[in-house]
Amino acid sequence: MTKTLLLASTAIVAWTTFGPAPAEERPLIMAQAAIGGQQQDNSKKPVTPPPTKQPTVTTPPPKQPTVQQQQLHIQQQGQSQPKVEERKVIPPTKPTVTVTPPPKLDQNKVEERKIIPPKQPTVTLPKTDEHKVEEHKTTLPKQPTVTLPKTDKGTLPTVTTQQQQLQKNKNVTLPTITAAPIKPHNANEFIRKNNTGPAPTLTEIKKHRTETKQGNNVLIHEGDRTIVKQDNRVFIRHDENQRFAIGARHVDTKNVGDRRETTIEQKNGVRIITTTDRNGRILRRVRRDRNGHETVLIESFAAGLAAGLFLSLAPPVVHIPRDRYIVEAWRASPEQIYDTFEEPPVEEIDQPYTVDQVLYNAPLRDRMPRVDLDVNFDTGSWQLTPDQVDTLAAIADAIKRAIDRNPREIFLIEGFTDAVGSEEDNLSLSDRRAEAVAVALTEQFGVPPENLVTQGYGEQFLKVPTQGPERSNRRVAIQRITPLIDQGAR
Repeated sequence: MTKTLLLASTAIVAWTTFGPAPAEERPLIMAQAAIGGQQQDNSKKPVTPPPTKQPTVTTPPPKQPTVQQQQLHIQQQGQSQPKVEERKVIPPTKPTVTVTPPPKLDQNKVEERKIIPPKQPTVTLPKTDEHKVEEHKTTLPKQPTVTLPKTDKGTLPTVTTQQQQLQKNKNVTLPTITAAPIKPHNANEFIRKNNTGPAPTLTEIKKHRTETKQGNNVLIHEGDRTIVKQDNRVFIRHDENQRFAIGARHVDTKNVGDRRETTIEQKNGVRIITTTDRNGRILRRVRRDRNGHETVLIESFAAGLAAGLFLSLAPPVVHIPRDRYIVEAWRASPEQIYDTFEEPPVEEIDQPYTVDQVLYNAPLRDRMPRVDLDVNFDTGSWQLTPDQVDTLAAIADAIKRAIDRNPREIFLIEGFTDAVGSEEDNLSLSDRRAEAVAVALTEQFGVPPENLVTQGYGEQFLKVPTQGPERSNRRVAIQRITPLIDQGAR
């Protein structure tokens, strides 16, 4: 019994200490316990313990690995590789740059150096008696580019202003023209009334032409007009006072220094006072009414008495529709004609010009819209018939409306011919036809004559490029030029 108790105690101790043993190890444990019991029995007497009930020990079945654990085990077996010695990546060391400070300089021995900007070229402008070019710090308005001659030092000036262009053109002077006597006369030369009386012709004018030379200029005189041939230019000049004297009460002319002042009293009591220089250029025109009130119509002093006549201007860039820029009177309504006269310049005008500069520079005139008239003249004649005069009614109404709004308005009437005939004949004919339209506007419709200027251009600006006879080239055009000579006008 003692042996049995001893075996049971040993089993209990083993279970308590090591936990439940696997089934395959249980006989071994029991055998070891039996041997131990036998050894103790040899020294002691056997004691038979009472039978006791053996505890039932339940051993849980071994836990099966999950599918994920099996896959992990397979991966670990597959990845079992020889251990590779890990190499450490050592970044390259940056080179050490040793900056050696500059040696100290003896302030007493080092000469101080100043930074001197490069010297700018000096622009030397030619001096004149009439103008003094002053230095301006403000930005000058944009002017046409003009190439000036080199100075004595060989430096090409880069300042190209309109004032210098005028100075450059000073050597292109107008010849001195002796003005024809001015006396009151009638309008029969320009308007044929009741289809009676002989019409003047160019053939009669040519019989009385005379030619003179003045330096490089060739002058062809024909009454109150002079055709000038100067270098490669041919143009015609006339005295506007001759037109003002039509139907006048009184004419008075006097010289004031190198200027000429003409006062013409018209039949309505209004006086037109015109000042010109010795070359016949218009300097000033004033209207003085019966109450003594004066209205300055033209003032060219501000533009410079020594201003050149011919300018270097580029043609304007026209952004308005052509039917608003060049209007054909026979297709336009009276309102459209008036609107054309009220149009502003197609390009900005940066300074006032003289009337003569407007007359002799087409790119300058082209900055204003114009109206082409539908008037016809007999061959070689400049006299208007009554039916042709009637076609000017809408033109006259538009001009008078514009003058009522601004009494200082100036309108230019231009005469043109085709290319048939000589250049001199076409200049004379076109100039007289332009004057005929101006006379008709005053005599028949009451347009103030002092608000008009006229100029003929002959065959110089053909509307249709042909050397043969062309009706479209035998035309008269009218345009408002006030914004070109008066910056106060819009």
